[in-house]
Amino acid sequence: MGPFQLNADARIAIQAALDGGAAILEVYHNETTEVELKGDESPLTQADLRSNAAIMNWLEQSQHPVLSEEGKHLTFDERRHWSTLWIVDPLDGTKEFIKRNGEFTVNVALVESGRPILGVVYVPVTGELYLGVKGQGAVKMELDAAVTFTDAHLEHAVALPIAMDRPYTAVGSRSHMNEETKAFLATYGAQHGEVAILSKGSSLKMCMVAEGLADVYPRFAPTMEWDTAAGQAVVEAAGFAMLHKETRLPLEYNKEDLLNPHFIVL
Repeated sequence: MGPFQLNADARIAIQAALDGGAAILEVYHNETTEVELKGDESPLTQADLRSNAAIMNWLEQSQHPVLSEEGKHLTFDERRHWSTLWIVDPLDGTKEFIKRNGEFTVNVALVESGRPILGVVYVPVTGELYLGVKGQGAVKMELDAAVTFTDAHLEHAVALPIAMDRPYTAVGSRSHMNEETKAFLATYGAQHGEVAILSKGSSLKMCMVAEGLADVYPRFAPTMEWDTAAGQAVVEAAGFAMLHKETRLPLEYNKEDLLNPHFIVL
């Protein structure tokens, strides 16, 4: 692995994601986990809240404000002047958490002028950590949630993407394969012959393109900014693009409406 110069923000983001992951695992490994419901009836566990608290302990050491799924939802009037901010999802893939399939992540991103410049996607159950730093590239590391991150861990980092011999591959969602997505993938089938389709939960779908496991990930269903900011940073740092389906421009962040447009990672 070549020299990867991590600044204070990158170190904070990595440790925040690890500590968030450790907080989630405490709940995940407790068999009596009670699943609460949010106001919109989506599942929320103690894990969300504990992870958010652990992450905030770290991010508060930086100079940047935080927009988090579980944090306070500030009005656009308050946010519009933030040139740099953290965008965090303390537990992405709550459905996967409840199914206990391990495919959930902690997402920590730093956004500057609407664009992600740093992203950490951490998978607590497997210890996989994806890091993307604008201008430096993307790497994957194996880190136990209980560790304190040091530069020594970078020595074992693998640069992304990893070259793989495989068929043309698309990533689909386990729960969101609609007609529009099927039609989109059919156009790739016409170009490449058969298209293999992999299914994963949470922001892992973006990381699969960054890692070289897949070529395209169309998402023609609703997502929020905290679902994608960290993954987009990893995707772009690995040399790929995450584009608005209609305009084909990169997704923007800290918008007045925090809902993302439909997008394609390729």
